[in-house]
Amino acid sequence: MVDADEIAKLCYERFQQLPRRGKPEPGREWTLLAAVLRITRRANSDTVEKEVVSLGTGTKCIGQTAMSPSGEILNDSHAEVIARRGCVRYLIQELHRAVSGGGSAVFCQAEEQGKWRLHPGVSFLFFTSHTPCGDAAIIAMNGSQSQPCPPVTPAHSPEEERGRGDPKRKDEESSEVKSIKRPRQEEPETAETHLEEPETAETHLEDRGERRQSSLSKSCEDPPQPAEEPVERRSPPDSPGLCPQVADVHRTGAKCVSGGPADPLLPGEGYHCTGLLRVKPGRGEPTLSLSCSDKLARWGVLGFQGALLSLYLQEALYYSTLVVGGGPYSQEAMTRALVTRCSCVSALPAGFSVCPPQLLQSSLEFPFSQAQTELHHQAGQGRISPCGAAISWCNVPEQPLDVTANGYKHGVTRKALGTAKARSLLCKLELFHSFLSLVAATEPTALPPPSQGGRAAHLLGLQAGGSELPAGLAAAPQSGLPSVASH
Repeated sequence: MVDADEIAKLCYERFQQLPRRGKPEPGREWTLLAAVLRITRRANSDTVEKEVVSLGTGTKCIGQTAMSPSGEILNDSHAEVIARRGCVRYLIQELHRAVSGGGSAVFCQAEEQGKWRLHPGVSFLFFTSHTPCGDAAIIAMNGSQSQPCPPVTPAHSPEEERGRGDPKRKDEESSEVKSIKRPRQEEPETAETHLEEPETAETHLEDRGERRQSSLSKSCEDPPQPAEEPVERRSPPDSPGLCPQVADVHRTGAKCVSGGPADPLLPGEGYHCTGLLRVKPGRGEPTLSLSCSDKLARWGVLGFQGALLSLYLQEALYYSTLVVGGGPYSQEAMTRALVTRCSCVSALPAGFSVCPPQLLQSSLEFPFSQAQTELHHQAGQGRISPCGAAISWCNVPEQPLDVTANGYKHGVTRKALGTAKARSLLCKLELFHSFLSLVAATEPTALPPPSQGGRAAHLLGLQAGGSELPAGLAAAPQSGLPSVASH
């Protein structure tokens, strides 16, 4: 039986042990944390070992136009994505040990030639300090909760509300973007461009069902405006003299994918539609990054190992349990977002199945959460804002720590852009290079059969034979790979 508070404590302690670089400024900056734990149950024993093998923080993404066709930029730096990609680094290293004969705590040989599987008793658990952005964050509020977003007034139609511009709000957003930490580049405009994505300054709470501190204060001080049309109202129990409140939901800044149903943006509970695919919002341009709710749901079907490692594994890898830290949470919303939406998936290839995780919540809140940062904020510290850096740590012997901002190494200069010095160890190109090292370490007779996967399997044969890669393959590391390559 998994103890959710024990898991949260292990993750928070692992974060505290990391160096100061990339961490939020106490009392002024906040961030989100996610981690992957390896759970090992020993045979003929009640002992259960729990080890954090990957940890990530972050709240941002880059914009669509800033994405790199060669995979050199880290597109999505939400904590959940950072933790998962760090886990892929860890798994590649463990497979490297296995194929080299050094022994692995994770993998053992499977029945199929060149294939590997988890050791008996080994599983993986996913932890996130906050309800994932997107569908899982659309949670009905109770009477004791204040709306993180400003009250929605029905003075305008949903269509007008979508296109409506507020000069004052734009000024606030502009000042807020300036307060975010960014890489020390020679031209700030370049860094500004990369900030225009998913959880940027505004999305620090939009993508998590929350808002800026100034908006939060206003929503707490000013009662919601009365709706022009009848709206369901409720009062907290045992408080007959208090003014009734409009029934409402926590909001998510993740936008419905284009071409599909859209949010009605009505007051209160009618603001969102549920069960829809969403992309993380940017500031001024569309993004291509699916919400964390959608990504976690996908990992429950395709596994979290990615397409490259799928070539080595007999079965996809799934998280057995997902633990959410203290804060707004709904078991119903989590089940809807991560389980129900995928329950009808069928006709999957061999080795894949619908494996939804067990869903648990801890009562322990992350010390650097937005709520805790507001609680410890002091006068003179400036505006509360999300931390601009993303931290990745994983249990690998070389370069376990990777700190990034705006998709690049933290602190990189403009002159270094386009070189290996600027690349995150989690970007697609670097993970591809790590995979090539794994292939090179594998004996030709121990390679997976080449009948599996077209160009990707052909790549295995080329690398084993010492041939050069086909033209353009290094520049587009996922070209021709199976559909599970998408991350």
